[in-house]
Amino acid sequence: MKQSLFLFALFLSLSSLAAEVDTVTIFSKAMNRSFRAVVIKPDSYQKGKTNYPTVYLLHGLGGKFSDWVSKAPNLKLHADRNNVLVVCPDGAINSWYFDSPEDSTMRFETYVADEIPAYIDAHYRTIRDRKARAITGLSMGGHGGLFLGYRHANFFGAAGSMSGALMVELIKEPMYGVSKRLGDTTNTARYREYSIFGILDKQPKDTLALILDCGTEDFIVEMSRAVHKRLQELKIAHDYTERPGRHDWQYWNNAIQYQLLFFRNYFGKEGN
Repeated sequence: MKQSLFLFALFLSLSSLAAEVDTVTIFSKAMNRSFRAVVIKPDSYQKGKTNYPTVYLLHGLGGKFSDWVSKAPNLKLHADRNNVLVVCPDGAINSWYFDSPEDSTMRFETYVADEIPAYIDAHYRTIRDRKARAITGLSMGGHGGLFLGYRHANFFGAAGSMSGALMVELIKEPMYGVSKRLGDTTNTARYREYSIFGILDKQPKDTLALILDCGTEDFIVEMSRAVHKRLQELKIAHDYTERPGRHDWQYWNNAIQYQLLFFRNYFGKEGN
C-alpha cells in the first residue's frame, strides 16, 4: 500500500513538471487566411515572468503543424530541459516555405519568417533578439530551416536541418510539389535562387550558428553531405552529424534533443 502511494505521488510530481502546449490560430495578411500552430511553453514559463528564447520547428512534406507534438512524444520534455519556447507552424503540406513566384496565394516565407514570429512576440514572453531565435525542421522543414535562416539572418541567429531535403533543384517530380511552387523545371536560374546552394553563395552580414544532421540509411543523406561539403569549402563554421537511422520519426525523435541542446548552448553563449 505504501509503495502504491509513493508511486502515485511520484507520478503526480512528474506530471506536474511538464511543458504546456497551446494551439493557436495565426492570421496571414500576405495570404488573407489563417493557419494553426502549436506553441510549447516550458514548465518554468508558468512560474515566473522571465522572457524566453524561441525555436521555430518546421514539419516535413505532407505534414502539418501538429506533427512534432503528436509524433515526437519527448519534445515537451526537451523544451523543459532546455528552457525554450518551441513554435511549430503549419507549412500547408508542400509549401516548401517559399513565397511562390508562381502562386501569389502561397507566401509561406513571409508567413513563417515574419507574420508568425510577430504574433509570437506579441502574445508570449519572448526575448526579442536574433540571438535568442532559431529555426530548424525535418526533411522539407530542414530545407525551410536553412532557407529561412539564411534569408532572414537579421532575425534568426541560428538555423538547422534534420534529414533535410536540401537540393530542391533535384526534386522535380510533381508529387513533391517543388515544381508547383517554382514553375518550369528548366528554369535553372530560378531553381538556383531558391536552392540552399544558391543561398550559401550570398553570405549574410550576420553570422549564423548552424547545425545539420541526417541518418546514415536515409535515402537523401547525400543532400546533407553535399551541403556539409559546401560549407567546408566556404569555411563556414557548423555542426554536422550522421547517426544510424532512416527518414522516419524514430530518427527525428532522437535528433531533436541534440538540436535543441545546440540551440540552448548558442542562446546561453556569453558575448553571443
